Amino acid sequence: MLRINLLKVLLITVGSLFLIAACGGSSSEPTLATQPTPVVEKTEEPTQQNGTTTVSPIATSKGDSGGGKLVRLYIDPPTLDPHLTTDATSAQIIIEVFGGLVTIDRDLNIVPDLAEDWEISDDGRVYTFFIRPDATFHNGKPVTAEDVRWSLERATNPLTESPVVDQYLGDIVGVKEKLNGDAETISGIKVIDPKTLEITIDASKSYFLAKLTYPTGFVLDRENIEADPKRWFRRPNGTGPFRLTQYDVGETMVLSRFANYHLGPPLLEEVEMILSGGTSMLMYENDEIHVSGIGLADLDRILDPGNSLNAELLQAPPTFSIQYIGLNVNEPPLDDVKVRQALNLAIDKQNLASSVLADQVVPANGILPPGFPGFNPQLRGYEFDPERARQLLAESKYGDDLDNFPPITMTTSGSFGATVSLDMEVVLQMWKKNLGIEAEFQQTEFATFLKDLHKRRFQMFDIGWIADYPDPENFLDILFHSESSNNHTNYSNPQVDALLEQARTETDEALRFRLYNQAEQIIVDDAPWVPLWYSGERYLLVKPNVHDYYLTPLYIPRLRYVYLTDEE
Repeated sequence: MLRINLLKVLLITVGSLFLIAACGGSSSEPTLATQPTPVVEKTEEPTQQNGTTTVSPIATSKGDSGGGKLVRLYIDPPTLDPHLTTDATSAQIIIEVFGGLVTIDRDLNIVPDLAEDWEISDDGRVYTFFIRPDATFHNGKPVTAEDVRWSLERATNPLTESPVVDQYLGDIVGVKEKLNGDAETISGIKVIDPKTLEITIDASKSYFLAKLTYPTGFVLDRENIEADPKRWFRRPNGTGPFRLTQYDVGETMVLSRFANYHLGPPLLEEVEMILSGGTSMLMYENDEIHVSGIGLADLDRILDPGNSLNAELLQAPPTFSIQYIGLNVNEPPLDDVKVRQALNLAIDKQNLASSVLADQVVPANGILPPGFPGFNPQLRGYEFDPERARQLLAESKYGDDLDNFPPITMTTSGSFGATVSLDMEVVLQMWKKNLGIEAEFQQTEFATFLKDLHKRRFQMFDIGWIADYPDPENFLDILFHSESSNNHTNYSNPQVDALLEQARTETDEALRFRLYNQAEQIIVDDAPWVPLWYSGERYLLVKPNVHDYYLTPLYIPRLRYVYLTDEE
């Protein structure tokens, strides 16, 4: 989503996965497309819970022209406050209920949202936004430039405790001073008149507009928040295409059509999220939900042309995401680069992807995913080499005295007693077999996991990231600059910082990408991560009466395009 995005999900054809959205980086819904040549984003089904769920059969539309209620299996979002979100589970709801000055369309272009237009000064530092005259909150109150200013002030208020605000709004002049407690307001934001806002950034940066599509920059209603500061988001007065009309934690969430939405009203009347758990395939086959991912256990039978569900099968191409193991470089024994490199070399990712994950993922060589702007096919990663791994371990300051080797704990998200994903189990087995290192698992509840992740409390963690906007800065700068709040591994390299800072303001795109390529190679060599998987092609099931569920490699507001028709 948008950017980090974090959550525990089930990859449609694989197993457990976290994504921090970068919005980030994951989804708890399957995705589908009805276009001839769609670009599809990451598709996962929700984390399944114990027990079963019984619901009424899914409804069709009210007519051939659209409408109706889309029903999906989902999970409770960690937050519905746009200024606090760091995960894709939350972001996918938030981007349908709220909005900002700009958004990303189906072709991945930055396009107007609450701002109908904008102007950029010749030096690229001053942005003047013109608010749409027809933009309103859900209660009908017009959106003003003051609403935008107040929202950005709230997001950057240290008392709001936004985990990533410095990354997404830190380019604005005065934000860093406010976050540091040296200023009460953002000096770089000025209200010119009720419908005109001016934002000044610290240098010309090509990705600034794209950052404003992240929920940290979304516009909120001050009256809505101040009337009930602790629970306002249960009845939010947003500006998006849908209103949140019902939310029973652990049971149901309902989004209802906002008829006066300034970009055009949604076609669906409602979107119902089932939060009480259940088995996705079973619910799909019982006509209780419209979309389902397909687990490995069901894939062969669904691929059989003789199966009645085969006609509803779609294959989704990859998204801009990566699954990885983060290594806290300040924690022994991970403070030794040779130990970190050994951990990378000791994993046979290709064998694991084929034999355990049925080739539904692509082994990750670096950080930027294939097809992403700035992707470097020549990057030197880590090929499986257990002999070299053992040699590096012996050369490390800890040597190969495994009896006195510092303990290693891998932290992942999940309730107590939940099953650890098979791929992570195999990774730990490979470390034991090839290096003699035994690591332990630790699981924490998802919301707690997110908090501890941002406080850098983990020695080693299993997580994922999906891009928020199509620029290498969204991966490399946000995740690896030494001063980034999203640098959860405590990685620091002055040379990398210098390259990333130079790339921020470089206007020549080719040179910019070369700077990012250099930085990525150094990061990979320093090994603060064990890159695991890029998204592969996935399978999913979609009811025949679902239309225009457009998908992209990024999370974008798209539910307003969806409609249902009566089944024949």
